[in-house]
Amino acid sequence: MTSAENRPSSFPPEKQYQQPGIENQMQVKPEVIRQNYKGSGKLEGKVALITGGDSGIGRSTAVHFAREGANVAISYVFDETDDAKETKQMVEKEGRKCLLLPGDLRDKNYCNEIIEKTVQEFGKLNILVNNAGIQHQNEDLQSLSDDDLFDTFNVNILSMIRVTRSALKHLNKGDSIICNTSINAFRGNKQLVDYSATKGAILSFARSLALQLVDNGIRVNCVAPGPVWTPLIVASFDKEKIQSFGQESLMKRAGQPSECGPAFVFLASEDSSFFTGQCLHPNGGMILNT
Repeated sequence: MTSAENRPSSFPPEKQYQQPGIENQMQVKPEVIRQNYKGSGKLEGKVALITGGDSGIGRSTAVHFAREGANVAISYVFDETDDAKETKQMVEKEGRKCLLLPGDLRDKNYCNEIIEKTVQEFGKLNILVNNAGIQHQNEDLQSLSDDDLFDTFNVNILSMIRVTRSALKHLNKGDSIICNTSINAFRGNKQLVDYSATKGAILSFARSLALQLVDNGIRVNCVAPGPVWTPLIVASFDKEKIQSFGQESLMKRAGQPSECGPAFVFLASEDSSFFTGQCLHPNGGMILNT
């Protein structure tokens, strides 16, 4: 079991060259869930769909949800099939079911299909976690190609709106939508201008949708992680940045997905019944104007 005191503060200079990264190819594997995390039935009988649920924060959220009693569907790209199968095994080890939904969120039809297939499989949908995302490192806006720009917006925010729009006809009073934004929505990032812009859009989308859905009893909230060790990191940055990743946080280290999963549990459960339009900040102590 990894404790907060001995989580790594530096990493080997590994690099992957395809977004959004493969977890089972990482030299240092992220911590998915603490062994001493005790579920207490907070999500008993619930059904959740998690986009990008095969690895990183999405995988951690899926396993935490399962330990709390939820059945889970996860969407992922075909290249991440091995990661997705491993996540399914983790969910099933918790005694819950996991539906695998491979495809591409850039495809409008797929955004609808993952909702309908989840409901067909489990009979309902209670929790939607919009987690999937990509990022392309670029320090000069003038060299940012339209292809990368459109791709980042299509995956990170446009697909999120499409998936959520499709989900709404299945969500009812007491259900929850959680969107994964980023610390960069609040402070910016000179290497990730387009990515940061999408994360700001996600935050505004969630806050606006919360206003729209409050009378329906559906809560909409965000999680804004700081530096967290996931496959997306080794697929995004150069090796030098990887080695010191997370040391800018007050805790002088990167977070682990296991330190984000409980935030999603809180926002998905009745523990957060008075939370909507809000944002949680697992970021290692970086103070932000929220």
